[in-house]
Amino acid sequence: MNTTTMMKMMQPLLPREKRVRIWVLALLCFLFLMLAAPKVPHSPKFHRFADMRNFLGVPNTLNVISNFPFLVVGVLGLVLCLRGNFFAISLRGEVWGWAFFYAGTVAVAFGSAYYHLKPDDNRVVWDRLPMMIAYSSLLSIFVVERVGERIGVSCLFSLVMLALISIAYERSFDDLRLCMMFQLIPSIAIPALAFLFPPKYTHSRYWFWAAGLYLLATFEDVADRKIYGFNHYIISGHSLEHLCLVMVPVLLSIMLMYRSIRIPRLGELKERP
Repeated sequence: MNTTTMMKMMQPLLPREKRVRIWVLALLCFLFLMLAAPKVPHSPKFHRFADMRNFLGVPNTLNVISNFPFLVVGVLGLVLCLRGNFFAISLRGEVWGWAFFYAGTVAVAFGSAYYHLKPDDNRVVWDRLPMMIAYSSLLSIFVVERVGERIGVSCLFSLVMLALISIAYERSFDDLRLCMMFQLIPSIAIPALAFLFPPKYTHSRYWFWAAGLYLLATFEDVADRKIYGFNHYIISGHSLEHLCLVMVPVLLSIMLMYRSIRIPRLGELKERP
């Protein structure tokens, strides 16, 4: 039995009615949160970072160059993902998801650096959109692994489309609610899927470590000025956020290198039609 066949056998078989109910429930939750939250317009304070030093003629130098690791990790990850024999990726849907994730990581390097050269409302879209694509990819990968390949691929393209709609809505109506809700989706859906569905691979703990780094990066961004003052103005919280976030694809790449398919118990295979 080859790896692909084994993975197909291990994919949960969800009835169509149940899949429809999951999508409807997710949509209703999203609409409820959207309607319950007040409008969030752009604020000039969003673009005022603690560290605005200029070295060698580069504005906001550390916030710009701290994006370079995203380029390195993203390019290496994308190449290894597409080669097909270095990472433990068994399904075509997973290849799509990881390829989008690493491509989004590369785009973060360029988009975030471009934004930090001159932070304003017009440039921030190029910082935000690549991150939203990366979030979409991670959630779809998790759905492929835990729920099923077909629904995971559908989730990937639906979320990428939703990311584009969110950006267009933000630009048209000066309202950040859709973008904020979009970033909230993986934070809720991934823990829920981890609780409801068993992992198909070993080394699943790397997902939780990556989530912990994401939370730490969020804290560093919120405490930008306090961290900057605490370390005597060496590096700001926002620059540290970049360095912390780049460790997420690093950890997930290590997971892909070392994980293996969990062998299903005989009883589970007998239950398959």
